[in-house]
Amino acid sequence: MMHDLGIAKVRTDGLFLNADAGFDCKALRSVLGCHGVVSNICINKRNGTPNNTVVDELLYAERYAIERTNAWMDSYRTILNRFETTVRNCESWNYIAFMVILLRKYLRKRKV
Repeated sequence: MMHDLGIAKVRTDGLFLNADAGFDCKALRSVLGCHGVVSNICINKRNGTPNNTVVDELLYAERYAIERTNAWMDSYRTILNRFETTVRNCESWNYIAFMVILLRKYLRKRKV
């Protein structure tokens, strides 16, 4: 991944990576650190080694919200399979899905 970013001339210093505990390993943290990427990786309690890294919980919560929204988007088959042949149609289906998600959330909160 870092190689591809280098070829594309994308600077990585100052970027951050938000990841769940499945990605918690010294090798990944080391590679990210060498490229100046800040790692916000949830600590895997099953590793068995004490870890003194700090996890930004607020930033991690943001990651969860994004992943949840991506899962909602995947529930719309037209978007998941990408049947559309033009960018405009594909974007339009995405906007429709966003509106449905927003309306469902709004109506759910209104009932409470």
